[in-house]
Amino acid sequence: MKKKLVFWVEKYFYDPNIFQKLLSYILLPISFLYCFVMKTRFFLQKEEDFNIPIISIGNLNVGGNGKTPLVTALASKYELSAVILRGYGRKSKGLYVVRDFKDILCDVYISGDEAQIYADKLPNSIVIVSEDRKKAILKAKEMGAKIIFLDDAYSKHDIKKLDIVIDIDTKNRFCLPSGAFRDILHSTKKVIILKENIDFTRVVTLKNETDKMSLVTAIARPERLDKYLPRVISKNYFEDHHTFTKEEIDKILFHDNSESLLVTYKDFVKLKCFDVKLSLLDLDIKVDNKVFELINSYK
Repeated sequence: MKKKLVFWVEKYFYDPNIFQKLLSYILLPISFLYCFVMKTRFFLQKEEDFNIPIISIGNLNVGGNGKTPLVTALASKYELSAVILRGYGRKSKGLYVVRDFKDILCDVYISGDEAQIYADKLPNSIVIVSEDRKKAILKAKEMGAKIIFLDDAYSKHDIKKLDIVIDIDTKNRFCLPSGAFRDILHSTKKVIILKENIDFTRVVTLKNETDKMSLVTAIARPERLDKYLPRVISKNYFEDHHTFTKEEIDKILFHDNSESLLVTYKDFVKLKCFDVKLSLLDLDIKVDNKVFELINSYK
């Protein structure tokens, strides 16, 4: 039931049918109220300066838009960097140091999938999960970080930071619940808006390819993968941040008689503990130098 609801909502936001479009317009009065609340909340908050460069990378819409690989690409270029995120989907609460400058300190169930990606791909950075971003910032400073990247923290208007937002190409610019936007651009707030194929490009590499692969993925809007896919036996979609079970995986392998599962890195960090062969669609981001110039000027 949860899986069907998640996919219905994703279609409603990004590829609505006639009924969903009608529902979107019916809900517009609530969306206008939601936008008003977001604007009021922004004006009531006061920035706190932590005396360290803080860069927030995110998107205004719900659902994936390449945020994690972009944060990885940016943080990897700076010495003594830290990445801080909420850790959505993790089986823990509170503050956890997922990686220090040397080692990974907890598993994917404690950290959540996105934090584990950072821990794997940023061996020279600190990675911290915490619902309280301010507490995590202080912890990162205590551990020796010299620049901090906040994953998905545009709405944290009470933190002094440079906001970078990934633009999304959609005709529906409404706020929740009529559209996918959970926050709005505020006229008095400085924001750097990045566009794909202009400010950054995606590079996808297929690793450990086999002749018979079954796609298994738990990312938002999984149809985004279609343009990168090689030939696969089947496509098996799960809701974003889904925690896989061995039974689910064995069932797919048995049904397809496949040689490996084709996964994204977000899936890989959760499936690598299972005794199955994994093929990987590894996504990297190439960032235009002007983005680094903007970050460096903020520092």
